[in-house]
Amino acid sequence: MTVPPHLPESRLPADVLLPEGTPPAPWTCRVRAVLWVQRAPSPLPSSSPFAGRVRALAVGALVEYLDSPVGPYREVLVGQQLRGALLPVVHVPFIAVDSLTSVAGGREHWSLPKAVARFDGDTATGDGWSVRASPRAYGLRFPVRAPLGLDQGRGRSWTQLRGSARLARVDVAVEGLTIGPWLGCGTRPGLVVEGQMVVGAPHPS
Repeated sequence: MTVPPHLPESRLPADVLLPEGTPPAPWTCRVRAVLWVQRAPSPLPSSSPFAGRVRALAVGALVEYLDSPVGPYREVLVGQQLRGALLPVVHVPFIAVDSLTSVAGGREHWSLPKAVARFDGDTATGDGWSVRASPRAYGLRFPVRAPLGLDQGRGRSWTQLRGSARLARVDVAVEGLTIGPWLGCGTRPGLVVEGQMVVGAPHPS
């Protein structure tokens, strides 16, 4: 379960025992999510092969997996857009969930540095950090069908989302040694989304 260099908030304690034999990709999931975008400089350590490849644009998400190959769970993540891609592709240095099976699957199949979090409403909390994303949706609901690429260093995978969304203003408040200064607090443009998401396996790009 080798993952690339990531942020301290995504560190997994050595005493956490992860299950083995998680379902392989693709994962088909039914989701509800709050997404937002913001300007943010790269937080990546110089040891990361992605340190010079990301734009100063972060994409955040607070996701509720209503159904997945590893059961229901919740997730918070923030990725940064990679340069030079025709379609949106992100690298994710921070991600946490409330399912150890999801932690194991994310690390095994996608090299995602999944950590462990607790969720209470619109707030995710971990070891020394918290992320709150409170949406205020507006306007009519509209259909969405969008691809999103993921690159964690072992090839590029694609997520296909089909569902519906509303525009939103998302009040974001982030605390943590690294993610706090990186993301800060404020109101960000975003979406409230629900639908089906299919996460494919990584393939060499």
